[in-house]
Amino acid sequence: MGQTRMGALLLVIATIVAILWANAFGDLYRDFWETHFTIGVGDLHLDFTLHALVNDALMAVFFFTVGLEVRREFAIGELTDWSRAMVPVVAAVVGLAVPALVYVAITAGTGQEHAWGVVISTDTAFLVGALALIGPRVPGRLRVFLLTLAVVDDIGALSIIALVYTESFDPMPLIIAAVGLAAIYFTRYLPNGRGPVYATLAIVVWLAFLASGVHPTLAGVTIALLVPVYRPNRRDIEHALDLARTFRQSPNTEYARAAANSLRESISINERLQSAWGPYVAYAVLPLFALANAGVRLDGEILAAAVRSPVAWGIVIALVIGKIVGILGPVALMRVMRIGEFGPGLTLDRVAGGAALCGIGFTISLFIIELAIDDPAVQNEARVGVLAASVIALIIATIVFRISDAARPAEETGQFLQRPVDPRRDHVFGSMDAPLEIVEYGDFQCEFCSKASGVIQEVHEELGDRVRYVWRHAPLTRKHPNALAAAEASEAAAKQGRFFEYERSLFADQEHQRPSDIIRRAEELGLDVERFEDDLRSGDVAAHVRDDLLDAEAMDITSVPTFFINGRRHVGPYDARSLIRALEESASDPVRS
Repeated sequence: MGQTRMGALLLVIATIVAILWANAFGDLYRDFWETHFTIGVGDLHLDFTLHALVNDALMAVFFFTVGLEVRREFAIGELTDWSRAMVPVVAAVVGLAVPALVYVAITAGTGQEHAWGVVISTDTAFLVGALALIGPRVPGRLRVFLLTLAVVDDIGALSIIALVYTESFDPMPLIIAAVGLAAIYFTRYLPNGRGPVYATLAIVVWLAFLASGVHPTLAGVTIALLVPVYRPNRRDIEHALDLARTFRQSPNTEYARAAANSLRESISINERLQSAWGPYVAYAVLPLFALANAGVRLDGEILAAAVRSPVAWGIVIALVIGKIVGILGPVALMRVMRIGEFGPGLTLDRVAGGAALCGIGFTISLFIIELAIDDPAVQNEARVGVLAASVIALIIATIVFRISDAARPAEETGQFLQRPVDPRRDHVFGSMDAPLEIVEYGDFQCEFCSKASGVIQEVHEELGDRVRYVWRHAPLTRKHPNALAAAEASEAAAKQGRFFEYERSLFADQEHQRPSDIIRRAEELGLDVERFEDDLRSGDVAAHVRDDLLDAEAMDITSVPTFFINGRRHVGPYDARSLIRALEESASDPVRS
């Protein structure tokens, strides 16, 4: 079971345990989390309850990992390209606003309208875990859409916590925080020993936020946004491999340390921290938060009060209906108006299921209840509303996804080319006016794809200008570890108009596709190597390959080469005679996706 599924499962278990504990031993539950302890020396000390420790300190670690993901998406992820990010960003913004408006409309006159922040955000951990458990058959593109939406959603929620739910404010400690944050930014330039420096400065910044009155969890986000992120440099990777080979030839502690440090430094600090802290957040921080905050008494009196409560109903309707309308509405409108980029697999029915899942506001909803609502009885009603909304949202999403899968049998979905050939993005050999078309999904480390490249040449010699050939990427990374890097390198070459030359050089020597070989090929082809290396680190190159991979997943492509003849999947031999026969037979009845 993957980390996302296990994390979601632990959240559910912790929630159930908290509810059972609060109902079976209510006084014990309350007294345990209100246990006081003191940290400090002499006059310098902090007084905490266990509940405050979880909500103020441990949740800062959670928001730190959220901030790392936000930073990554803006630097090298989906949010680097506005045309790609437009659809989820607009959906996220409207998906924040509509539930808030619905909640305010329902609770008008109750005195609790200010708690609208409870219904704005989506629990990213539950969202990803639930998608893995109950999502559609090929969720790849929907997952990218929802993760991008969740990042924007988190930015909005964190901004609202800072701007709306900060009760008292002392600007002086924030001067110390600003100095600490500046020091965190410049720590990246230290030659070594950065870890302890980052940790010490992070504690100082957290304490300064706590003293200022700004919720200290926001320190985690602010720190994360200053942590550097970048795509691995091919030369750094090659240097690390050279050191590893040196250690293998002469094993000693000095070479081992040098190789380990070089390998570690080739990956950005941001990604190393996400990898290091992700399991702790998924398996400990979030379950502890649920255990400390989800303990709602569910006796008849409280449930009856929740049923009559405008706050509970406002939360349920805002999270369930408001999220669906707020996300699905603008997406449907943009699709009709052809605004933004929609890839294969991101259909409106699947977006509807994803929008329903976004009604699981669990973690941040429970968190904001503590900040926005003072009355314990109303807090209980609000928690009942959040739990009920989460269950209803999960049920609706499950039903929508099952209907969606039933409407699109896998065997039918994979029979036709889902993304039409576009000369602005695709690598086309031949004229776009040619009546015949071959689209190949392939892998530069696959020996069968190498053989197929010769077959394609024979087909072109036979049919000439009547056929065009299109290459798309489907690297099988589990079998071919260098295939993804080779695909990205070919895209970097394409930015200098040399895709097919680079493709032929990769197929000509499939045994040598390491980072140094990738750069060497660029030099041999006369490419601008500096520009080539810059393009290799760009988000565009990775996004193009990722799009092809998501398309391949949507069409259930699990082996390469896979050919589409005039838009229809080719089944059977792919020697030159067979492909020519298939092209000629389909010429009278072409399928254009």
